[in-house]
Amino acid sequence: MAIIVKISVRNLVEYVYRSGSIESGFRTSRAMTEGTRIHQLIQKGYQEHDEKEVFVEADIPYQDFVVRVDGRCDGLLKGEESVTIDEIKSTVHALDDVQEDTYPVHWAQAIFYGYIYAGDHDLSEVTIQLTYVQVKTMEQKKFRRVMTYEEMKSFVYDVIEQYGPFLSVKLEHKEKRNKTSKTLQFPFESYREGQRKLAGAVYKTIDDKKTLFASASTGIGKTISTIFPAVKAIGEGKLEKLFYLTAKTITRTTAEEAFQQLIDHGLDIKVLTITAKDKICFQEETICTSKDCPFADGFYDRINGAVIDILEQEKMIDRTVIERYARKHRLCPFEYSIELAYAVDAVICDYNYIFDPRVSLKRLLEDQKKKTTILVDEAHNLVDRAREMYSAVIHKSNFLQLKREFNNSRLATQAKAINDYLLQVKKSEEYLRKDLDEDLVELLETFIIEAEGELVRTEHALLLDTYFAAQTFVKIAKLYNEQFITYVEVHKSEVMMKLFCLDPSEQILKMGKGFGARVFFSATLIPGDYYKDLLGGQSDDYVISIPSPFARENTEVMIQPLSTRYRDREKTIEPMVHFMKDVIDKKNGNFLIFFPSYQYMRTAYEQFTDYYPSVSTIMQDVGMTEAEREDFLAQFNSERAERLVGFAVLGGIFSEGVDLKGDRLQGVIVVGVGMPQIGFERDIIKDYFQSVGKNGFDYAYVYPGMNKVLQAGGRLIRSDSDTGVIALIDDRFLQKKYQALIPYEWQHYRVGGV
Repeated sequence: MAIIVKISVRNLVEYVYRSGSIESGFRTSRAMTEGTRIHQLIQKGYQEHDEKEVFVEADIPYQDFVVRVDGRCDGLLKGEESVTIDEIKSTVHALDDVQEDTYPVHWAQAIFYGYIYAGDHDLSEVTIQLTYVQVKTMEQKKFRRVMTYEEMKSFVYDVIEQYGPFLSVKLEHKEKRNKTSKTLQFPFESYREGQRKLAGAVYKTIDDKKTLFASASTGIGKTISTIFPAVKAIGEGKLEKLFYLTAKTITRTTAEEAFQQLIDHGLDIKVLTITAKDKICFQEETICTSKDCPFADGFYDRINGAVIDILEQEKMIDRTVIERYARKHRLCPFEYSIELAYAVDAVICDYNYIFDPRVSLKRLLEDQKKKTTILVDEAHNLVDRAREMYSAVIHKSNFLQLKREFNNSRLATQAKAINDYLLQVKKSEEYLRKDLDEDLVELLETFIIEAEGELVRTEHALLLDTYFAAQTFVKIAKLYNEQFITYVEVHKSEVMMKLFCLDPSEQILKMGKGFGARVFFSATLIPGDYYKDLLGGQSDDYVISIPSPFARENTEVMIQPLSTRYRDREKTIEPMVHFMKDVIDKKNGNFLIFFPSYQYMRTAYEQFTDYYPSVSTIMQDVGMTEAEREDFLAQFNSERAERLVGFAVLGGIFSEGVDLKGDRLQGVIVVGVGMPQIGFERDIIKDYFQSVGKNGFDYAYVYPGMNKVLQAGGRLIRSDSDTGVIALIDDRFLQKKYQALIPYEWQHYRVGGV
């Protein structure tokens, strides 16, 4: 029996016919292949016997497999003696710029529909019609071709022939992948305690197509324990693709290492790491136009060959590999990696490629999602990240500036209308609003249309930035419900309006829907109900909690009840610094000390180095580059002649996902309970959760803070042989509320000095 490969007509023809360059970051929201409103308007004008949105499907043999293509024909116009296939396309361009052969891909799509329909209904010929509609004027332009069934068949088979090489590479690899996945063994001699339990829970979640919330202590080996069962599920035909989602670069490296271990043990798999555009861009300035960037110029003319090349040669496609092949084929490395994301088996990337409605990989169709699992590492980070993803901001000053720069234009009129509206908001002094401002959204929608018309003709940085901000605002406005609030900030003449997502649970649930299985895991999903609630958990989701596999006697834990509250810091800093030195003197080796803010850290650092100048110290700085971060961590070397004491910030780059195994780290000191700084947004969150029957203060302050503490402490014990000291400095750690959040492996603490 021949292998059947499914693909939509649109994806197929876009693969074969795409050409030209990447032209700027601007993508019209009413692109040629979109425009639902216009489609519906044109379809309303059809005759009674005409049909719209007609589903078509056909099997087309190619070599030793079958390509199953499907799609929806916009219109089926039935004349007395002929049938017309109508393909509707909306455009912001002037229709004078659209000629019959301007967009071969549109003809290809319509011809496929004509071929399938003619074959199903035994027609010898059909009329193919392209209907272009200008989005602002609603003016129409039509092109028609009469084609015989044999002409369409020849065309279709030629397209399949051009798609064939890519398909052959994919299918040949799939056979090897499934075979090696089935025979793959766990890459270590034995499972750590709890590791098999986690791996089993992940496999069952994938098999049952469910959601799992897994709290598994640091050091258990969560990365391999989630990736290995997912890879085994691929071999069993339960899965086709997996996404390993992370918040930080350092945890991406851990995932790469886990996949490499499996490859070293015989697995044939294609794994891609997506690096952010601003980090991987080859140019000094990230300007994506053919004029400014040789890697954007002609990108689509070269991309298909480059994808096949890398898939034939590589298994682990990390940043260095992407850069090498991108230079070889003269391609933008970021856009190259996005294209590869649809072709590989596993993608390691940031949360936003799945959860952010503005960035997500939109070409993952629903049937592909059903065969895809998402593994969400350090899932506690997703709560605040999601709040950012589902929030949006606009500034009055941008519209005022655009009004001045585009004077006497339709764009200026719309920019002025928004500027004036925000001025009225300022005068109203209603700075906190539960309801969405529909009038403002309407003004922004009109502004977007005018901005698109200008951006087609001109490059203008402020206009582009403001256009994207307006687009995001309108997009988030469509998600707006009782879990959002609108607030306004006024600074002199500036007015900032923000749609602020208070509770991201519904949006996370919505964006994760459709995927075959979802696994949220972390060492610190504590308390479990809080994270399950805010990450979109449902009553029938699976939940598992796995304690540390290491003897808790390996860790000496102490609590020093000094106040670290802002008002008490001046009087407690001296005894605190002396306590730190006493703790450090207890054990040879390197220490990390974590503080709730940079300011507090610097003050303590100055005091510490004044009192103890002979101790070797290093301090985290704001906005460190990747090279600086790596250098900071590299200094924690077990071979050092003298100990090193590092000063760092809670919740920062060194308090999560950092692996300082063995003698590289002997102690961790945490100053404070990690509570976020009291502020306007946190207080809004507190009031919201209080209003829906939760403990608002805990949801806004206590739980997020303690998570940072637990993460920082988790840097210490990373393997069976690790030992060390954890010291917690704050009298609140002895309060009942905080005691309930201290994990079992820390509960043998003692109170007081060393």
